[in-house]
Amino acid sequence: MMLAGYAITEENSRGRRQAEAQPTARGEFQRDRDRIIHSTAFRRLEYKTQVFVNHEGDLFRTRLTHSIEVAQITRTIARALALNEDLAEAIALAHDLGHTPFGHAGQTALNTCMKAYGGFEHNLQSLRTVDVLEEHYAEFDGLNLTYETREGILKHCSRENAAALGALGQRFLDGTQPSVEAQLANLADEIAYNNHDIDDGLRSGLITLEQLDDVEIFAVQRRAVEARYPGLAGRRLIHETIRRMINLMAVDLIDQTRQNIASAGVQTLEDVHAAPRLVAYSDTLRPSLNRLKAFLRENLYHHYQVLRMTDKARRIIVDLFGAFLADPRLLPPQYQRRADADAARAIADYVAGMTDRYAMKEHRRLFAVGEIH
Repeated sequence: MMLAGYAITEENSRGRRQAEAQPTARGEFQRDRDRIIHSTAFRRLEYKTQVFVNHEGDLFRTRLTHSIEVAQITRTIARALALNEDLAEAIALAHDLGHTPFGHAGQTALNTCMKAYGGFEHNLQSLRTVDVLEEHYAEFDGLNLTYETREGILKHCSRENAAALGALGQRFLDGTQPSVEAQLANLADEIAYNNHDIDDGLRSGLITLEQLDDVEIFAVQRRAVEARYPGLAGRRLIHETIRRMINLMAVDLIDQTRQNIASAGVQTLEDVHAAPRLVAYSDTLRPSLNRLKAFLRENLYHHYQVLRMTDKARRIIVDLFGAFLADPRLLPPQYQRRADADAARAIADYVAGMTDRYAMKEHRRLFAVGEIH
Protein backbone atom coordinates (compact mmCIF):
# COMPACT_ATOMS: atom_id res chain seq x y z
CA MET A 1 0.00 0.00 0.00
CA MET A 2 1.33 3.45 -0.96
CA LEU A 3 1.48 5.73 2.07
CA ALA A 4 0.55 9.41 1.98
CA GLY A 5 3.41 11.88 1.75
CA TYR A 6 2.70 13.07 5.30
CA ALA A 7 2.66 9.58 6.82
CA ILE A 8 5.45 8.31 9.05
CA THR A 9 7.86 5.93 7.32
CA GLU A 10 11.11 4.30 8.32
CA GLU A 11 12.87 6.85 6.10
CA ASN A 12 11.55 9.90 8.00
CA SER A 13 11.59 8.21 11.42
CA ARG A 14 13.81 9.75 14.10
CA GLY A 15 14.85 6.26 15.16
CA ARG A 16 15.48 4.76 18.58
CA ARG A 17 17.32 6.19 21.57
CA GLN A 18 19.77 3.29 21.37
CA ALA A 19 20.72 2.15 17.88
CA GLU A 20 19.93 -1.46 16.99
CA ALA A 21 20.47 -3.67 13.97
CA GLN A 22 17.54 -3.62 11.56
CA PRO A 23 14.94 -6.31 12.23
CA THR A 24 14.63 -9.32 9.97
CA ALA A 25 11.34 -10.05 8.16
CA ARG A 26 9.49 -7.12 9.74
CA GLY A 27 9.66 -3.34 9.89
CA GLU A 28 10.73 -1.08 12.73
CA PHE A 29 7.16 -0.21 13.74
CA GLN A 30 6.15 -3.86 13.62
CA ARG A 31 9.01 -4.47 16.03
CA ASP A 32 7.59 -1.77 18.33
CA ARG A 33 4.16 -3.38 18.21
CA ASP A 34 5.59 -6.82 18.96
CA ARG A 35 7.63 -5.56 21.90
CA ILE A 36 4.55 -3.89 23.36
CA ILE A 37 2.44 -7.04 23.05
CA HIS A 38 5.13 -9.14 24.74
CA SER A 39 5.67 -6.64 27.57
CA THR A 40 4.73 -7.35 31.17
CA ALA A 41 2.73 -4.11 31.39
CA PHE A 42 0.56 -5.13 28.42
CA ARG A 43 -0.20 -8.51 29.97
CA ARG A 44 -1.24 -6.84 33.24
CA LEU A 45 -3.90 -4.82 31.40
CA GLU A 46 -6.07 -7.95 31.45
CA TYR A 47 -6.72 -7.34 35.14
CA LYS A 48 -7.01 -3.55 35.17
CA THR A 49 -10.30 -1.69 35.29
CA GLN A 50 -11.90 0.07 32.36
CA VAL A 51 -15.11 1.11 34.15
CA PHE A 52 -15.99 -2.00 36.15
CA VAL A 53 -13.46 -3.54 38.53
CA ASN A 54 -12.15 -6.82 37.15
CA HIS A 55 -13.79 -9.12 39.71
CA GLU A 56 -17.26 -7.64 39.15
CA GLY A 57 -17.86 -9.77 36.05
CA ASP A 58 -16.10 -11.71 33.31
CA LEU A 59 -17.96 -10.03 30.43
CA PHE A 60 -17.00 -6.41 31.10
CA ARG A 61 -14.13 -4.76 29.29
CA THR A 62 -10.70 -4.51 30.82
CA ARG A 63 -7.83 -2.25 29.83
CA LEU A 64 -6.52 -5.10 27.70
CA THR A 65 -9.68 -5.72 25.67
CA HIS A 66 -10.15 -1.96 25.36
CA SER A 67 -6.61 -1.54 24.01
CA ILE A 68 -7.18 -4.28 21.43
CA GLU A 69 -10.44 -2.64 20.34
CA VAL A 70 -8.71 0.74 20.03
CA ALA A 71 -5.98 -0.87 17.93
CA GLN A 72 -8.55 -2.38 15.56
CA ILE A 73 -10.33 0.95 15.03
CA THR A 74 -7.02 2.79 14.68
CA ARG A 75 -5.67 0.37 12.08
CA THR A 76 -8.85 0.48 9.99
CA ILE A 77 -8.90 4.28 9.87
CA ALA A 78 -5.14 4.47 9.29
CA ARG A 79 -5.53 2.32 6.17
CA ALA A 80 -8.34 4.51 4.87
CA LEU A 81 -6.15 7.61 5.31
CA ALA A 82 -3.02 5.95 3.80
CA LEU A 83 -1.15 6.26 7.10
CA ASN A 84 1.39 3.93 8.67
CA GLU A 85 -0.84 1.17 10.07
CA ASP A 86 1.91 -0.54 12.08
CA LEU A 87 2.86 2.67 13.88
CA ALA A 88 -0.76 3.61 14.54
CA GLU A 89 -1.46 0.14 15.92
CA ALA A 90 1.63 0.23 18.16
CA ILE A 91 0.57 3.56 19.66
CA ALA A 92 -2.96 2.28 20.25
CA LEU A 93 -1.77 -0.89 21.98
CA ALA A 94 0.57 1.07 24.26
CA HIS A 95 -1.65 4.02 25.14
CA ASP A 96 -2.83 2.64 28.51
CA LEU A 97 0.30 0.84 29.69
CA GLY A 98 0.84 3.35 32.50
CA HIS A 99 -2.72 3.29 33.82
CA THR A 100 -3.16 2.55 37.50
CA PRO A 101 -5.45 -0.13 38.91
CA PHE A 102 -9.09 0.95 39.32
CA GLY A 103 -9.18 3.17 36.24
CA HIS A 104 -9.45 6.93 36.54
CA ALA A 105 -10.23 6.72 40.25
CA GLY A 106 -6.86 5.09 40.85
CA GLN A 107 -5.10 7.66 38.69
CA THR A 108 -6.72 10.57 40.54
CA ALA A 109 -5.84 9.06 43.91
CA LEU A 110 -2.22 8.40 42.94
CA ASN A 111 -1.85 11.91 41.53
CA THR A 112 -3.12 13.29 44.86
CA CYS A 113 -0.57 11.19 46.73
CA MET A 114 2.20 12.41 44.41
CA LYS A 115 1.31 16.13 44.49
CA ALA A 116 4.33 17.01 46.58
CA TYR A 117 6.62 14.75 44.51
CA GLY A 118 6.03 15.84 40.94
CA GLY A 119 2.51 14.49 40.42
CA PHE A 120 1.34 11.48 38.42
CA GLU A 121 0.21 11.54 34.77
CA HIS A 122 -0.80 8.21 33.28
CA ASN A 123 0.43 9.17 29.79
CA LEU A 124 3.81 10.06 31.22
CA GLN A 125 3.74 6.79 33.17
CA SER A 126 3.05 4.88 29.95
CA LEU A 127 6.16 6.49 28.47
CA ARG A 128 8.14 5.72 31.64
CA THR A 129 6.98 2.11 31.40
CA VAL A 130 8.30 1.61 27.88
CA ASP A 131 11.44 3.73 28.44
CA VAL A 132 12.54 2.56 31.88
CA LEU A 133 10.43 0.08 33.81
CA GLU A 134 10.14 -2.88 31.45
CA GLU A 135 13.01 -5.30 32.03
CA HIS A 136 13.34 -7.60 29.02
CA TYR A 137 16.50 -6.83 27.13
CA ALA A 138 20.18 -7.28 27.91
CA GLU A 139 21.38 -4.07 26.26
CA PHE A 140 18.92 -1.45 27.50
CA ASP A 141 16.19 -0.59 29.99
CA GLY A 142 12.63 -0.46 28.72
CA LEU A 143 11.62 -1.45 25.20
CA ASN A 144 13.74 1.06 23.22
CA LEU A 145 10.80 2.01 21.01
CA THR A 146 11.03 4.40 18.08
CA TYR A 147 10.65 8.12 18.66
CA GLU A 148 7.34 8.14 16.77
CA THR A 149 5.72 5.44 18.92
CA ARG A 150 6.90 7.20 22.08
CA GLU A 151 5.57 10.51 20.74
CA GLY A 152 2.16 8.94 20.16
CA ILE A 153 2.03 7.40 23.63
CA LEU A 154 2.51 10.85 25.19
CA LYS A 155 -0.93 12.30 24.41
CA HIS A 156 -0.93 14.86 27.24
CA CYS A 157 1.85 16.34 29.33
CA SER A 158 2.28 19.27 31.70
CA ARG A 159 4.66 22.00 30.58
CA GLU A 160 6.97 21.27 33.49
CA ASN A 161 7.28 17.61 32.57
CA ALA A 162 7.50 18.43 28.87
CA ALA A 163 10.51 20.65 29.52
CA ALA A 164 12.28 17.75 31.20
CA LEU A 165 11.68 15.41 28.24
CA GLY A 166 13.78 17.32 25.72
CA ALA A 167 12.87 16.85 22.06
CA LEU A 168 9.98 14.50 22.84
CA GLY A 169 8.24 17.11 24.99
CA GLN A 170 9.00 20.14 22.84
CA ARG A 171 5.68 20.11 20.99
CA PHE A 172 3.82 20.76 24.24
CA LEU A 173 5.91 23.90 24.70
CA ASP A 174 5.77 25.32 21.19
CA GLY A 175 2.25 24.21 20.20
CA THR A 176 3.16 21.97 17.27
CA GLN A 177 1.34 18.74 16.45
CA PRO A 178 2.42 15.09 16.56
CA SER A 179 2.10 12.74 13.59
CA VAL A 180 -1.30 12.08 12.07
CA GLU A 181 -0.93 8.49 13.31
CA ALA A 182 -0.61 9.77 16.89
CA GLN A 183 -3.58 12.11 16.47
CA LEU A 184 -5.64 9.23 15.10
CA ALA A 185 -4.88 6.84 17.96
CA ASN A 186 -6.08 9.48 20.41
CA LEU A 187 -9.54 9.78 18.83
CA ALA A 188 -9.85 6.06 18.11
CA ASP A 189 -9.53 5.63 21.87
CA GLU A 190 -12.54 7.91 22.27
CA ILE A 191 -14.59 6.02 19.67
CA ALA A 192 -13.90 2.75 21.47
CA TYR A 193 -14.67 3.81 25.02
CA ASN A 194 -17.75 5.89 24.19
CA ASN A 195 -19.39 2.92 22.48
CA HIS A 196 -18.14 0.08 24.60
CA ASP A 197 -18.97 1.85 27.85
CA ILE A 198 -22.56 1.96 26.60
CA ASP A 199 -22.40 -1.78 26.00
CA ASP A 200 -20.95 -2.52 29.44
CA GLY A 201 -23.34 -0.08 31.10
CA LEU A 202 -26.34 -1.81 29.54
CA ARG A 203 -24.97 -5.25 30.38
CA SER A 204 -24.51 -4.22 34.01
CA GLY A 205 -28.00 -2.75 34.26
CA LEU A 206 -26.67 0.61 35.45
CA ILE A 207 -28.10 2.31 32.37
CA THR A 208 -31.13 1.27 30.31
CA LEU A 209 -32.28 1.43 26.71
CA GLU A 210 -35.10 3.71 27.84
CA GLN A 211 -32.58 6.23 29.19
CA LEU A 212 -30.67 6.10 25.92
CA ASP A 213 -33.80 7.20 24.04
CA ASP A 214 -32.77 10.71 25.09
CA VAL A 215 -29.31 10.35 23.52
CA GLU A 216 -29.78 11.35 19.90
CA ILE A 217 -26.84 9.52 18.35
CA PHE A 218 -27.88 6.23 19.95
CA ALA A 219 -31.64 6.69 19.45
CA VAL A 220 -31.29 7.41 15.72
CA GLN A 221 -29.18 4.31 15.12
CA ARG A 222 -31.47 2.16 17.25
CA ARG A 223 -34.54 3.26 15.27
CA ALA A 224 -32.73 2.47 12.01
CA VAL A 225 -31.92 -1.03 13.29
CA GLU A 226 -35.51 -1.63 14.44
CA ALA A 227 -36.83 -0.47 11.06
CA ARG A 228 -34.44 -2.76 9.21
CA TYR A 229 -34.94 -5.75 11.55
CA PRO A 230 -38.47 -5.64 13.04
CA GLY A 231 -38.71 -7.56 16.30
CA LEU A 232 -34.96 -7.60 16.96
CA ALA A 233 -34.31 -7.28 20.69
CA GLY A 234 -31.85 -8.01 23.50
CA ARG A 235 -28.12 -8.26 22.88
CA ARG A 236 -28.49 -8.36 19.09
CA LEU A 237 -30.32 -5.03 19.07
CA ILE A 238 -27.66 -3.48 21.31
CA HIS A 239 -24.73 -4.84 19.32
CA GLU A 240 -26.21 -3.85 15.97
CA THR A 241 -26.87 -0.33 17.23
CA ILE A 242 -23.39 0.09 18.69
CA ARG A 243 -21.80 -1.38 15.56
CA ARG A 244 -23.52 1.30 13.49
CA MET A 245 -22.47 4.03 15.93
CA ILE A 246 -18.82 3.00 15.64
CA ASN A 247 -19.09 3.02 11.86
CA LEU A 248 -20.78 6.44 11.90
CA MET A 249 -18.02 7.95 14.03
CA ALA A 250 -15.20 6.31 12.07
CA VAL A 251 -16.54 7.37 8.66
CA ASP A 252 -17.17 10.92 9.89
CA LEU A 253 -13.62 11.05 11.28
CA ILE A 254 -12.14 9.81 7.99
CA ASP A 255 -14.11 12.29 5.87
CA GLN A 256 -13.44 15.29 8.12
CA THR A 257 -9.75 14.47 8.46
CA ARG A 258 -9.37 14.25 4.70
CA GLN A 259 -11.02 17.65 4.39
CA ASN A 260 -8.77 19.12 7.08
CA ILE A 261 -5.64 17.78 5.41
CA ALA A 262 -6.70 19.21 2.05
CA SER A 263 -7.75 22.58 3.51
CA ALA A 264 -4.43 22.95 5.36
CA GLY A 265 -2.47 22.03 2.23
CA VAL A 266 -0.65 19.28 4.11
CA GLN A 267 1.73 17.28 1.92
CA THR A 268 4.70 16.43 4.15
CA LEU A 269 5.37 15.41 7.74
CA GLU A 270 6.72 18.92 8.40
CA ASP A 271 3.35 20.30 7.26
CA VAL A 272 1.61 18.04 9.81
CA HIS A 273 3.72 19.42 12.65
CA ALA A 274 2.98 23.03 11.65
CA ALA A 275 -0.74 22.59 10.89
CA PRO A 276 -3.66 22.79 13.33
CA ARG A 277 -4.95 19.48 14.70
CA LEU A 278 -5.95 17.48 11.61
CA VAL A 279 -7.77 14.41 12.94
CA ALA A 280 -11.22 15.53 14.02
CA TYR A 281 -14.94 14.94 13.83
CA SER A 282 -17.19 17.15 11.76
CA ASP A 283 -18.99 20.12 13.29
CA THR A 284 -22.22 18.25 12.51
CA LEU A 285 -21.36 15.17 14.59
CA ARG A 286 -19.41 16.75 17.45
CA PRO A 287 -22.43 18.13 19.40
CA SER A 288 -24.04 14.66 19.41
CA LEU A 289 -20.83 13.14 20.73
CA ASN A 290 -20.63 15.76 23.46
CA ARG A 291 -24.17 14.89 24.55
CA LEU A 292 -23.27 11.19 24.57
CA LYS A 293 -20.23 11.84 26.77
CA ALA A 294 -22.32 13.98 29.12
CA PHE A 295 -24.88 11.17 29.38
CA LEU A 296 -22.22 8.58 30.22
CA ARG A 297 -20.61 10.87 32.78
CA GLU A 298 -23.88 11.58 34.56
CA ASN A 299 -25.55 8.19 34.33
CA LEU A 300 -22.69 5.66 34.30
CA TYR A 301 -19.43 7.09 35.60
CA HIS A 302 -21.26 8.93 38.40
CA HIS A 303 -23.72 6.13 39.14
CA TYR A 304 -23.77 5.49 42.87
CA GLN A 305 -22.64 1.87 42.47
CA VAL A 306 -19.64 2.94 40.39
CA LEU A 307 -18.86 5.74 42.85
CA ARG A 308 -18.92 3.27 45.75
CA MET A 309 -16.27 1.17 44.05
CA THR A 310 -14.19 4.19 43.06
CA ASP A 311 -14.28 5.41 46.66
CA LYS A 312 -12.96 2.04 47.81
CA ALA A 313 -10.30 2.23 45.11
CA ARG A 314 -9.21 5.68 46.26
CA ARG A 315 -8.80 4.46 49.82
CA ILE A 316 -6.81 1.41 48.72
CA ILE A 317 -4.38 3.54 46.67
CA VAL A 318 -3.98 6.16 49.41
CA ASP A 319 -3.43 3.51 52.09
CA LEU A 320 -0.85 1.63 50.03
CA PHE A 321 1.07 4.76 49.11
CA GLY A 322 1.09 5.99 52.70
CA ALA A 323 2.28 2.67 54.10
CA PHE A 324 5.14 2.35 51.60
CA LEU A 325 6.20 5.97 52.00
CA ALA A 326 6.28 5.59 55.79
CA ASP A 327 8.49 2.51 55.44
CA PRO A 328 9.97 1.75 51.98
CA ARG A 329 11.29 -1.53 53.38
CA LEU A 330 7.77 -2.88 52.80
CA LEU A 331 8.35 -2.64 49.05
CA PRO A 332 9.56 -5.64 47.01
CA PRO A 333 13.38 -5.67 46.66
CA GLN A 334 13.55 -4.25 43.13
CA TYR A 335 11.46 -1.25 44.18
CA GLN A 336 13.44 -0.79 47.38
CA ARG A 337 16.51 -0.23 45.21
CA ARG A 338 14.68 2.41 43.18
CA ALA A 339 13.41 3.97 46.42
CA ASP A 340 16.97 4.72 47.48
CA ALA A 341 17.08 7.40 44.78
CA ASP A 342 13.43 8.57 44.82
CA ALA A 343 11.09 6.82 47.25
CA ALA A 344 7.85 8.48 46.13
CA ARG A 345 8.44 7.78 42.43
CA ALA A 346 9.42 4.18 43.13
CA ILE A 347 6.21 3.72 45.11
CA ALA A 348 4.17 5.29 42.30
CA ASP A 349 5.82 2.90 39.82
CA TYR A 350 4.93 -0.06 42.03
CA VAL A 351 1.35 0.99 42.70
CA ALA A 352 0.65 2.04 39.10
CA GLY A 353 1.87 -1.33 37.86
CA MET A 354 -0.53 -3.28 40.06
CA THR A 355 -3.62 -5.00 38.73
CA ASP A 356 -6.92 -4.41 40.51
CA ARG A 357 -6.86 -7.72 42.31
CA TYR A 358 -3.17 -7.46 43.24
CA ALA A 359 -3.75 -4.01 44.77
CA MET A 360 -6.61 -5.41 46.85
CA LYS A 361 -4.44 -8.35 47.89
CA GLU A 362 -1.56 -6.08 48.91
CA HIS A 363 -3.99 -3.94 50.88
CA ARG A 364 -5.23 -6.99 52.78
CA ARG A 365 -1.65 -8.09 53.46
CA LEU A 366 -0.75 -4.74 54.96
CA PHE A 367 -3.95 -3.82 56.79
CA ALA A 368 -6.18 -6.85 57.40
CA VAL A 369 -5.91 -8.43 60.85
CA GLY A 370 -4.62 -11.99 60.51
CA GLU A 371 -2.92 -11.41 57.13
CA ILE A 372 0.78 -11.87 57.90
CA HIS A 373 2.23 -13.25 54.65
